[in-house]
Amino acid sequence: MERRDFLATGSSATALALAAASGLSPAHAQSASSWNKAAFESKSLADVAKAMGGVGAPVESKDLVLQAPEIAENGNVVRVGAQSNLANTVQIALVVEKNPNALAALFDIPAGTDASVATNVKMGQSSNVYALAKVGDKMFYAVKEVKVTLGGCGG
Repeated sequence: MERRDFLATGSSATALALAAASGLSPAHAQSASSWNKAAFESKSLADVAKAMGGVGAPVESKDLVLQAPEIAENGNVVRVGAQSNLANTVQIALVVEKNPNALAALFDIPAGTDASVATNVKMGQSSNVYALAKVGDKMFYAVKEVKVTLGGCGG
């Protein structure tokens, strides 16, 4: 067996063992009950908020902080984060307004933990990026415009 084959087999076995140890089978992990298909198919901030179970229109909040670059030289990898200082935040979503599917990421926030998340998102073009926090059935947002350049030359 070549080293490369061994590493690939070993990585797969480790992933399966970890899933089994956590009580999840690979099939269960793929069909997790927390998957919100309607939210990920949404085309706007309002639709995402509604699909997440929000009542009424989202309200802008200074207690929700969005970290995103003003200029992203590569739209394939844009680092975005959010921190909610709103008590009892249960979910945080990252929404890219001009992407074909607006919802880029959705995080469940366990009770008693800091509501702080970060990930890389893909942006097809310059757009407003939103952090959306769910507190009870109310939705709060923060927004920042991110300009995507093509090859760092503008576009």
